[in-house]
Amino acid sequence: MWRCVAVAGVLLLIAGCQSTHEDLIAKGYPPAFADGFDDGCSSGRQAAGAITGEFRKNVPRYLKDNNYAEGWGDGFRQCQAMRENQDREDHRNSHWDEREKAWQQQKDQDAARAYHSP
Repeated sequence: MWRCVAVAGVLLLIAGCQSTHEDLIAKGYPPAFADGFDDGCSSGRQAAGAITGEFRKNVPRYLKDNNYAEGWGDGFRQCQAMRENQDREDHRNSHWDEREKAWQQQKDQDAARAYHSP
């Protein structure tokens, strides 16, 4: 349940102008959770191969502060998954465009043959 709330928060955040950190705090999450989520999210994007994003983890805080650790883990998993899903979607769309172009070219060639055949 807790994770579902976090996922919903992230999805709502994407549509808004508020930072993730501000949004989580406004929704009642502890500041330590929001700090961890930000660090984990950046790390998750980096792990998924994004150019933007860097691995960030305050290890001493992670080991001592359960809210930071939970936020970091949630942020890492959610942002890594969102980045990987976006990459798959981009890949699928680029292949669809190639198929669309090939179909259009074949259609044009067939039409040209039909118009020019004796």
